[in-house]
Formats: sequence, C-alpha cells, structure tokens
Amino acid sequence: MLVHLSVHNYAIVEHLDLELQRGMSVITGETGAGKSIMLDALGLALGDRADSGVVRPGADKADILASFDLEDIAEARAWLAERDLDNDGPCILRRVITSEGRSRGYINGAPCPLGDLKALGELLIDIHSQHEHQSLLKPDTHRRLLDEYAGSQELARQVQLAAQRWRQTRQELQRLSSSGDEQRARHQLLSYQLEELENLALGDNELEQLEQEHKALSNAEQLLSACRQVLDLCSESDAGNVLSALTASLNRLGGFSDQPALGEATNLLASAQIQVEEAIGELNRFIDHFDADPQRQQLLEERLDAIYGLARKHRVQPFELAELQQRLLQELEGLNADDEAVERLGEELAAYERHYREKADELSALRQQAAGRLAEAVQAEMQTLGMPGGRFSIELQAGSSDEPQPQGLEQVEFLVSANPGQPLKSLAKVASGGELSRISLAIQVITAQTSRVPTLVFDEVDVGIGGPTAEVVGQLLRRLGERGQVLTVTHLPQVAAQGHQHLFVHKARGQDSTQTAVASLTPEGRVEEIARMLGGVDLTEESLAHARKMVTKAQA
Repeated sequence: MLVHLSVHNYAIVEHLDLELQRGMSVITGETGAGKSIMLDALGLALGDRADSGVVRPGADKADILASFDLEDIAEARAWLAERDLDNDGPCILRRVITSEGRSRGYINGAPCPLGDLKALGELLIDIHSQHEHQSLLKPDTHRRLLDEYAGSQELARQVQLAAQRWRQTRQELQRLSSSGDEQRARHQLLSYQLEELENLALGDNELEQLEQEHKALSNAEQLLSACRQVLDLCSESDAGNVLSALTASLNRLGGFSDQPALGEATNLLASAQIQVEEAIGELNRFIDHFDADPQRQQLLEERLDAIYGLARKHRVQPFELAELQQRLLQELEGLNADDEAVERLGEELAAYERHYREKADELSALRQQAAGRLAEAVQAEMQTLGMPGGRFSIELQAGSSDEPQPQGLEQVEFLVSANPGQPLKSLAKVASGGELSRISLAIQVITAQTSRVPTLVFDEVDVGIGGPTAEVVGQLLRRLGERGQVLTVTHLPQVAAQGHQHLFVHKARGQDSTQTAVASLTPEGRVEEIARMLGGVDLTEESLAHARKMVTKAQA
C-alpha cells in the first residue's frame, strides 16, 4: 500500500509530506483548494506524462516521491526482482521534472524509463476518476471492465497479440502474393537468360586466349614471312648472316686469348652466339608447328561472335559476362526464396489462426462465466444507490467478421433499465447524467472488489449523488477500505464521515504567495470539517451535533 507521499515545488505546493494508513482515507477541502493536486502528483510518480508547467513558479524543478509497502503485493515484488530493482525496505518511486521540461524517473534510486514507472504503478494503485463514467459509453470500456472482473486481462492481451501477429503475417503474405504474376514473368526471363549463359560456358581467360589465337590466324602469311626473313638474316643468307658474323668474330679474337682486357668482349660475343642459335631454333619450331587451318579460324570466329553477340544483347562488355551470370543467379535464387517464403507464411498464418482460436475460445468462456455474475452484482448495487427496480445486463454478441479480431470473438455491451417496466437498452440511450454516475460507481465498486491492487483511489466519483444514496456510497467505499487501502476525494459529508482517516486540504496564504497544505484531522477537527461540509462556513451546534452523529454512526 501507499505509506508516504512527498511533493516538492509541484503546482502551488511548495512542500508536502503525507503519511498514509490502511483503510479508507477521505480527502476534503474547499473547491479550488487543491484536493486533486495530490492525486495528480501521485500520477506523475506512477509514470503519467508531464511538462514544465507543473513546476511551481520560481522553482527549478518539481520532485515527487511515493513510498509503498509491498508486503501484500507479491506480483510487484516479482516485477522488481526480475529487474534487480528490489530492496529490503519500502519501494520508492520518484519523479523529477525540471522547469525546462526534462523529466527523470527512479525506482528505488535507480534511473528508469517512464514506461517502467507506469508498468510498476499499475501493480500498486488503481485510480478511478470523476470522468470515468463518461468512458462507460464506449464498448472498449465495457470489454475492459468485464475482463478485469473475470481476471482475464492477461488472456485478453494474448488474444490481442495473436490477432496482431495473424494480421501482420497476412499482410506480408498478401504483399508477396500480389507480385506473383510479375515475379513469375521475371523468373521465366531469368531462367532463359541463365540458360543462354550456361550454354555459352565461357571459361576463365578463354576470351583473351581466343582473341590472341584469332589475331595470329588472321595474319598467318605476314607472320610466316617475317619469321623466314629473320631466319635468313640470322643464319641462311649467302651474303652473310648474323650467326656467321658472330662465329667469325669469335675466331678472330680467339688468337688473342692472352689479352685479359678482351675477355669480357669475347664472353659477350659468345653469349650472343648462343642466344641467336636458340632464337633460330624457336623460329624453326614455330614455323614447323604453325597451323594456318582455315577451319580453325572459322571456328574461332564463330565462338567469338557468340560471345560478342550475347554481350551486346545484355548491353555489357564481353569480359563482364561472368559477373552478369552471377548477378542473375543471385536474383533467381532470391525469387525462389520468395516462393519458399510464401509457402512458409501460409503455414505460419494457419498456425497463428489456430493459436488465436484456442485463446479466443478460452477468453469467451471466461467472459460468459463472469458476465452473469458481474451483471447480478452491479444490479444489486444499483438498488442501494437510489435506482430501485433498475436492471443491468451484459450482452456478448458474436463479431461480424470471421477474421481474428484483437478484442476476441465477441462484442461486449452493457445494457441498463433505469426504471421498472423499461426495456434494457445501451447506457448511452437511457441513462441520465446522475444515473450514469451511480451506475459507474456501482461498476467501479464491484470491479474494485476483485482487483489484485491493494490501493484504490476514487477522485470525486460521487459527483451527482446526494441524500441517502451518498451515505450508501460512503459505506461501499468504507467496505472496500477494510480489505486494503482506499483514498477518496469527496465533497459529500456522508462519504467523508465513513473514512478511517481524514485529510483536509486548504490554502495557506502568505504575504507574497499562496500554497496548498494538507492536515491530518484530529477527531474533533474532523467533526468540524464535516459540519462545515453540512452547513457552510458558520458552524452551529446543530451542524456539529449532526456531524458528530454521522462519524459515530460510521465508526459503529
């Protein structure tokens, strides 16, 4: 439960420290005194959104701290333990908002995102506001309240997630399937193009080798003529040739072997003689083995034409054909993967729908079981809240779509008959403002009894209620307080008299500023506050006696 609330520099509050107890704590004060400021500040500690406007004028930041005793909240203790945020003392939630609009959250001193504050806060406090009855006109609220009463919130969340997964999978499947005709045409083209390239079977460095051989065959006569001319110059010319000239030169120098200075020249001439002889041998072998076969040349030209033609077809250079083949193969594999993905997504879609149906059927069964109990309990409370003969029913109507829906298999609608003899109709069509407030309060009280959250906050939920009904409302809230902790902001003395603890909110006015202050009333101060709520500013013996009687009766 909430044991301590500390507020610094929030709105018109400079400093506020509240010690809270189990049971029903009523919060009263004049209109505009700031009763709801405490609850707004508490909401910030629980992760509500805020801006720089909440910081008290002249201050650099607002600081709100809420301490909770988690002895009876095992779910919250487990949440903290999973995140290594638990400690031995109370759980402390803190929120700091600067005048520049920056916001920081802390759980047990560790910085945390606001989402964590909100998630933990939902396990600690359940807040019912004075505007909540307006949301009763929305079907989503009907479904949420029924699921809370049935204890099926987690199952409802699983149904919603299953429907979302099914819808996302179907969208992806439709996206892939819608491009099926285009993909099939592309697949056919790629297969044909790859078949051409595979049939070409261009080898590594084949193009370069083909071009060199073709060039040689195309110039065969000139090549052979040049080779024979070189042989003639080197070794076969009668007028003198290179090899004979080198031999004669070596012979002439051979008679002067005793001259060391001629040794290097002799060696070079000998080396040249050897190289010329080797060159003559290579030329002879080339001429002997050179085949200027016209058929071979024709085959080369046909092969080169095939390579050049396919390159022109794909608008690439001939040497880029191998890279093109690899790219086309990768694209074709991608299309094949899409085909496999379509098959896989189809299987996943069917599995998601089976999972959805299983969970949705389970949720429908829980809703069916809880709808009658909740309707009966609310109808009973309506009788005590000034609506004798009123009836309340919960209609579960099968959805119109066969597709998985996030809300489950049915629509949930609250029906009411405010007066005897009137047919059941939707709340929006039959309930007046006062009736709607009382029906809302009845539903909130009933659903709060099944809440796992031990601290309940009611912020002026008794608006539009008066007379004997107000006393019944107070008794209902006190009854809730006996099972945990209830904080109630009220204007009704009948409700205020039922509290176990009474907090009085008032404005403390100084010379230069006005601040909100909260006082925990003594028994006598409480009687005076209820008397003020009964009879106005001037307290009379009658109003005091009436207030004392109301408090005594409530405690009895």
